[in-house]
Amino acid sequence: MQITHVEVNPLILRLRIPYRTAYHAEGPIAQIGTVFIRLETRRGEVAWGCAAFDPSITGETLVDVTAACQRCADRAPDLNPLNIEYALAQLEPLTTGCPSALCAFDIGLHDLLGLATGQPLYRLLGGFRDRIPTSITVSIAPVKETVEMACDRARQGFRILKLKGGLDAETDVRRVQAVCDALPHVVVRLDADGGYTVKDAIAVARALAGRLEMLEQPVAPEAGVLALRQVTEQSPLPIFADQSVIGTGSALEIAGQRAADGMSIKLATCGGIRQGRQVDALARAARLATMVGCVHEPALLIAAELAFALSSPTVRYSDLDGHFDLIDDPTQVGFAVNDGELIATDVPGLGCTVRL
Repeated sequence: MQITHVEVNPLILRLRIPYRTAYHAEGPIAQIGTVFIRLETRRGEVAWGCAAFDPSITGETLVDVTAACQRCADRAPDLNPLNIEYALAQLEPLTTGCPSALCAFDIGLHDLLGLATGQPLYRLLGGFRDRIPTSITVSIAPVKETVEMACDRARQGFRILKLKGGLDAETDVRRVQAVCDALPHVVVRLDADGGYTVKDAIAVARALAGRLEMLEQPVAPEAGVLALRQVTEQSPLPIFADQSVIGTGSALEIAGQRAADGMSIKLATCGGIRQGRQVDALARAARLATMVGCVHEPALLIAAELAFALSSPTVRYSDLDGHFDLIDDPTQVGFAVNDGELIATDVPGLGCTVRL
């Protein structure tokens, strides 16, 4: 198999519901930058990849990511796409500072592998299950508005809600309590996005013991692994690291120091499936749980993260909602959504097509 042509397509996608988090100081986010790549082989197979990013997490820009994707596109025809490890090792130096660009080609090559073998990607990666429930995110808002948004998501069939927080610990406690009172049969998570001090994080965890499934990224990554471990050791709730997990090195440090009860893996921020599987293996060795998460991103990237999530028994949780509020996503989805569950199909590769 030989790649004969690669197209790089940058695209701005709008959000139906702008969102706000503790680390978006510039205000609510109303649109995202993405780059779609199209890989065509000599035999006529067409595979797709996608780069999506949150500048507040990785510092990437659409201009930089597009340029990195173009460098990879120029190199890709010289590589055997079925030798994925070698091909990605050759492309990785071309994407320095742009993990989402490496992720785009990572999932594009994996899509080609699925097409070449006639197998869905989740099965090629391990096939541990064929479905997983996802949480849906509720943006930072006053208590009453938070409850209204949570109830709306519950009416849509979602049974796991992830409330964004981190701006004010006491208000976050009231928001969580109000949602739990209004929706007693719904599972609730709280994502502080690194907004708390160690003291506040412990206080929030103790105040919400028995009401939250987990507390995600309670302290800033810059606070260090020691601060995260201090919260974990004193929390009655499971603590998950998110922004603190930026690759295998940070994952190894967190696992080695038992600084969290679990780690969130985002393919867009770690560089794709190959890197994500390494983080998952570290978590498995340390007997930590993993959650496959996302940024706001097209359904094509969600399909890759779903395949990864379904492949491993270490993945106990998913937060794969980044595509639900996108307007004009060109992805033609291959997976199904039913009552808050994402369900794989047996379509080869990612199971998605893209209309651009």
